[in-house]
Amino acid sequence: MSESTEVGLSARQARVPLPRSAPPPAVLRPRALHDLRRSRGPAALHYPPQDVLVVSGLPGSGKSTLLRRCVRARVIDSQQVREEYEARLPAWLPYAVYRPLVRFAHYRRLRRALLAGGPLAVHDCGAVPLVRFWLARSAARQGRGLHLVLLDASSAEAREGQLSRGQSVSAYAFARHCRAAGRLRTRLAGTGAPPAGCASVVVLDRSAARRLAEIAFTAA
Repeated sequence: MSESTEVGLSARQARVPLPRSAPPPAVLRPRALHDLRRSRGPAALHYPPQDVLVVSGLPGSGKSTLLRRCVRARVIDSQQVREEYEARLPAWLPYAVYRPLVRFAHYRRLRRALLAGGPLAVHDCGAVPLVRFWLARSAARQGRGLHLVLLDASSAEAREGQLSRGQSVSAYAFARHCRAAGRLRTRLAGTGAPPAGCASVVVLDRSAARRLAEIAFTAA
């Protein structure tokens, strides 16, 4: 099995293929588990107007880039919060010092956006599964669906992405992200369906992600 079937797992870890789905149309309205790796992928993903989308993947896999380029709705991205703090604080101050402030500001902003209602896209590092559980429960209480887009990148590709943006992740933190991605991927492969609380999952490799031009929230 090739390395492109891996979602953030090292070569030493077991690789269980996800179930394949039929080739997607130009505009896909996800309703199940859609594995779009090694395919041209759709040009657009369309979700119900009031739903919540979580974009997950390893640090450096391209989550923030995809959110900025494609999403036609409000976006809550922890990377944006980090950049805001970096612009205000001295350049010599290490990120580790003010990381707790960034996380607090991010989750406060996310909570407010959830309570405000309306379509929402969220950057999720994936290392804390409880965050996705909280999002799913909060959305369900409001009668909204939660959807997941998982960016498939190998650990090497993710490291390259970190270097290109000039923000690397420590070896310890990166390993934690890889383990979380591995658990999610194993769960998807085992069930062949979205995790509990998720209305749909779309798995993209870099090629399919580049083809994607729009993520919108529209009525059917």
